[in-house]
Amino acid sequence: MAANVDSWVLITGASSGFGEEFARQYAAKGHPLILVARRLDRLQALAATLRQAHGVKVIVEQANLSDMAAVTGLHASLRERGIAVDILINNAGHGLQGAFLDTPVQSALDMLQLDIASLTVMTRLFGEDMRQRRRGKILLVASLLAHYGVEDMAVYGAAKAYVLRLGDALHREFKRDGVTVTSLCPGMSDTGFAQAAKQKITWGLKLLMMKPAPVVRAGIRALNAGRISVVPGFNNKAAVAMVWATPRWLHQPLFARIMNG
Repeated sequence: MAANVDSWVLITGASSGFGEEFARQYAAKGHPLILVARRLDRLQALAATLRQAHGVKVIVEQANLSDMAAVTGLHASLRERGIAVDILINNAGHGLQGAFLDTPVQSALDMLQLDIASLTVMTRLFGEDMRQRRRGKILLVASLLAHYGVEDMAVYGAAKAYVLRLGDALHREFKRDGVTVTSLCPGMSDTGFAQAAKQKITWGLKLLMMKPAPVVRAGIRALNAGRISVVPGFNNKAAVAMVWATPRWLHQPLFARIMNG
């Protein structure tokens, strides 16, 4: 634990799902944590649990990262306190299922603001700090849908494709400055995301469902190994292989059936 005493991990979207699981696994490794999300009560409860279980420092920051002022304010506040973030888990995100033309424009824009704009600015601000220190790790949480478009989740899939391609490019750019960038592409997982996104849980998705813990373990292992990206789970890896091996006219309808029933 002592080796990690000053190696701060900042986790966005930490109040539930993957974010909460990242917090639990990094706390178990002895890392001090900065937990960021909108739901203060859940953050405080998680922080208390982790302090008691692992004896780690935990800072709680309530912030709506859809607001760019909150992103820059978080960064400035941590710098003023002399807290250097060594590992950034860019996990905060929002999804929405529904026909493109039936989805309110503002709902789509709000999703893009969090999934793309906020993630980009977080990566830029904390990445610059890491470059100056010539060390650091950044994990971008994308999605299996980054590899293919699916009807009724068009904007979400496109947003996650941006995250994955950003990660691909920054992996090479940041590497020369001693900073690792890795993209995590989880498939369907039992995180509560589907309920928030009003997503149908089809029979196909039930077969592909993973628990958060192995997904997060795969992400941490890939980040520590300096990999460019990782798709956790055999079935998810097979789905990506199928995308590359087959034409769109074949795999697009299949994945649409799995996702939408």
